[in-house]
Amino acid sequence: MMAIDITLVGYGAALCTTCSFIPQVWQVIQSRNTESISLLMYCIFVFGVFLWCVYGVVVKDLPLIMANLVTLILAAIILAMKLRDTISKAEH
Repeated sequence: MMAIDITLVGYGAALCTTCSFIPQVWQVIQSRNTESISLLMYCIFVFGVFLWCVYGVVVKDLPLIMANLVTLILAAIILAMKLRDTISKAEH
């Protein structure tokens, strides 16, 4: 039986979890609709992903850093759009 390099498992997990955000980001960008998205959930999530990035840097884990950095960018796009919509509605 051939041993699997555990780093490959990390890259596979990183690819799956990161790519899972792409359809949501695409949908929000295309529809410009963030009504059903929880602002609190995305605030907490983006902060948590940021902390995972910091952790990945500290422990020097490239799959962890890469996955969370891309996820951070994708989730931050959704959060920014949600914040924009929330502020816009509060002004009206």
